[in-house]
Amino acid sequence: MSTTLPAVDITEILRHIPHRYPFLLIDRMQSCEPHKSVHVVKNVTAGEWFFNAATPRAMPELLIVEALAQAAGVLCHYSGLMGEGKSLIFFAGVEKLVFKRDVRAGDTLDLVCTLRRAMRGVVKLVGAASVGGEVVATGELTAVIRPHPSPQA
Repeated sequence: MSTTLPAVDITEILRHIPHRYPFLLIDRMQSCEPHKSVHVVKNVTAGEWFFNAATPRAMPELLIVEALAQAAGVLCHYSGLMGEGKSLIFFAGVEKLVFKRDVRAGDTLDLVCTLRRAMRGVVKLVGAASVGGEVVATGELTAVIRPHPSPQA
């Protein structure tokens, strides 16, 4: 029997992932079914640092991929894949990435990551980003989990 975890806000997310402003690209976990999938949300506002450029037209595609990677990190945490104590998770790769439309200020970016396989610290996931039910991007993500190096005595 699987259990769906309740929604958590940014305060709880910050306890479990190392990202901080300006590279924290998720705002809320809507739901998580450990070892299966996670749904997180990013509210894209006109005040975002990446819209301060000379041509602030759309959220950079690279940051959409990073937001998916952060969603994957949340899923890994809530699935218990981070192990006992402190572990580090690294975004190791993306494959079959397809972008279908822009993400603009005022959009709510829905990010869903589904766990495909986790073995020996290598995690394979499928990610999808959408706005208002319309797919923005899809791709396969790879993450690597390693023990946090202990400080030298």
